[in-house]
Amino acid sequence: MDFSFLFSNFFELSITGLVLGSVYALVALGYTLVYGVLQLINFAHADVFMWGTFVVAWVFILTGASGSTTLLGAAPYLLIALVAAASASGGLAMLVERIAYRRLVRKRALSYIILISAIGASFVLSETMGIRDKVVALIDGIINAVVGLFGGHIDIVGWLSDYTSRARGVTTLPLTIKPQVVFSAGNFSVRDTDLTIILAALIMMIGLDQFIRRTRLGREIRAVAQDPEAAALMGSNSTSVVSKTFLIGGIMAGVAAVLYQIKVGATTFDLGVVLGIKAFTAAVLGGIGNLRGALLGGLLLGVVENYGSALFGTQWKDVVAFLLLVLILLVRPTGLLGQTLGRARA
Repeated sequence: MDFSFLFSNFFELSITGLVLGSVYALVALGYTLVYGVLQLINFAHADVFMWGTFVVAWVFILTGASGSTTLLGAAPYLLIALVAAASASGGLAMLVERIAYRRLVRKRALSYIILISAIGASFVLSETMGIRDKVVALIDGIINAVVGLFGGHIDIVGWLSDYTSRARGVTTLPLTIKPQVVFSAGNFSVRDTDLTIILAALIMMIGLDQFIRRTRLGREIRAVAQDPEAAALMGSNSTSVVSKTFLIGGIMAGVAAVLYQIKVGATTFDLGVVLGIKAFTAAVLGGIGNLRGALLGGLLLGVVENYGSALFGTQWKDVVAFLLLVLILLVRPTGLLGQTLGRARA
């Protein structure tokens, strides 16, 4: 164990851990919201986040962004990407709810049946992105078979080549965002990208927490989470509430996708596998079904991962993270906060 490296780089490891944890926390919100309402795990949520990261990359390609610039210089592209990613991820989350959940929930299917459906939706989303070049080629063939009857041809594959290339490889942003030093602390310089990610995550968390506690939709979500039958008697449409809950979780995933791309600048079709497990771990760690627990669990997981990497090496970071989860659940089986969404204070 290298304690000297940990102590000499403690501040840097803490900041970078909080940055990573902020992304975990925003993705964990989707798990927490759905579990709070349906008592089910939406394993397709991480792939909704993955699609959001691709939407960010595609917005940069579509707008012609290239080269390198500062965070401020990339702000116009990031704002467009934020709207696009939040909209796409939110809409995709609602589509997952409509196809993979709604009918099974109405028929009161067993939990493991719905879980299998969610896992199936996860694979569909990831593999569709992984074979997007073949999907476009198939569409191109079908359309041109019809257009060819009239002597025409549409080069759909050529038009979309920038978006379908490297389907199973790494897709990088065409514009590199160069971090700028805001201030220095010891040997470590705090950069604007790190501060932006942490502050954005905190603002989104606080905003969502207040939305759930103070708005009419938020009260309906808590009512359905606590007692769906009683909520229906009071005039709440549980189907609509569940759909809107998926929408909110998808929007959070879209925001997380933009923050992830600011930091990493690249994505792959299978990104949701590992990151989804980490985000789910963060939700359980903080107390799944608790919004503030998602924030606490995400930040704690990111920081502990970094500390574990410093002490034992990067190959041990996942071991340290999940060992922490086991130890905390042995003492606190409901997680650190453990309060469900339905029991949240008004």
